[in-house]
Amino acid sequence: MTRKVLVMIGGSLSILWGIAHLIPTSSVVDGFGTISVDNKRIIVMEWVNEGLTLLFLGILVILVTALSYNNLKTRRIVYISAATMFVAMAVLSLFTGAQVDHIAFKLCPVIFTVSAVLILQGAFGKA
Repeated sequence: MTRKVLVMIGGSLSILWGIAHLIPTSSVVDGFGTISVDNKRIIVMEWVNEGLTLLFLGILVILVTALSYNNLKTRRIVYISAATMFVAMAVLSLFTGAQVDHIAFKLCPVIFTVSAVLILQGAFGKA
């Protein structure tokens, strides 16, 4: 049961951070000042893309945990895949967004890493 809770927390953290990406999209774009329409569209696309990716990963992890908890092989494949993506996003964020002087961007690598660790601990840790 404890392992299941860890996975659910990891997935929920991803969902919450995904929502936190989607809500301020227009203000993020406005923060770039006067830029071309194409550049605004690119920023919106990338910002929304990361938010949707986080939502997808969190929802997938939670659904697999809730609906196929007796299928260990399926769960582990999903958990390892999601954790790998979180680590990749953490590394990318560490070298890009975390270099920006804004606290929310500095939190990304930490949140992505925590989600990965919680999910893997739930998948492989001792209960």
